[in-house]
Amino acid sequence: MPLDLGAKGSCHIGGNLATNAGGLRFLRYGSLRGTVLGLEVVLADGTVLNCLTSLRKDNTGYDLKQLFIGSEGTLGVITAVSILCPPKPGAVNVAFLGCPGFAEVLQTFSTCKRMLGEILSAYEFMDAECMQLVGHHLRLARPVQESPFYVLVETSGSRAEHDAEKLSSFLEHVLGCGLVTDGTLATDQRKIKTLWALRERITEALSRDGYVYKYDLSLPVDRLYDLVTDLRARLGPRARHVVGYGHLGDGNLHLNVTAEAFSAALLGELEPYVYQWTAGQRGSVSAEHGVGFKKQSVLGYSKPPEALRLMQQLKALLDPRGLLNP
Repeated sequence: MPLDLGAKGSCHIGGNLATNAGGLRFLRYGSLRGTVLGLEVVLADGTVLNCLTSLRKDNTGYDLKQLFIGSEGTLGVITAVSILCPPKPGAVNVAFLGCPGFAEVLQTFSTCKRMLGEILSAYEFMDAECMQLVGHHLRLARPVQESPFYVLVETSGSRAEHDAEKLSSFLEHVLGCGLVTDGTLATDQRKIKTLWALRERITEALSRDGYVYKYDLSLPVDRLYDLVTDLRARLGPRARHVVGYGHLGDGNLHLNVTAEAFSAALLGELEPYVYQWTAGQRGSVSAEHGVGFKKQSVLGYSKPPEALRLMQQLKALLDPRGLLNP
């Protein structure tokens, strides 16, 4: 399955498609939009739209399946799907690294792409506060020396010796030139799972820290962490923690602010500031989590009026009685 995400133990494929889920290996496999070959969808009036093909190429008119991928159940109910699945990798390695600054996180990513090439499958970053929360609330041990930032690099390939050689050269280079201050490498499944847990359980650690204000943003990679820095200065002691982590390889920031309890005043400091800041960078207010009920009112920060109007017209055409998700 060309998708992996933190909710893999409970999510369903239909929901993944309806939300166009991104996940941890978007960097390697791309969006579900590119791997779905066909869909079967039940429309609001009961019509079964059978676009369930397995063809790689079909240039006969509009690609209707794309209307329903990411539509969050507003246009129809997905009942069947054909997905292009890549071969399962024969060799997987994970490196967990400490970086002295966000500039080094960015430079390490550029070096990753250049030296690891086709075997690079994930590049995740997290800040020091994320690691502190995971250690404090979940008692997970930090595998490298304390650093301002951490990155998790995963490689997936078919030839273990070839991949290990490329990864070894990469690690020697980034440690030697100071981009990385410390690192550890996992090649066996047990240690790989241990390192991934440090990234995947950040959400759980945040939930134990108090009330959490969550934002899922898409931003230019070089500006990805600036909003976290700005918010720390803006909120000061009113926030317990302001943390940033996410899928750096595709410019997806998970911004989280924790407080002792919900505060309307704190929410007023966050919104619409976060959305205005994101719009100023020509980013998206929802990188992968979708719109749902909560973000309908802020779509205008990421979509022009003409696009919103066309979306409303499509909804009225396919679900005139409002039977499906609003």
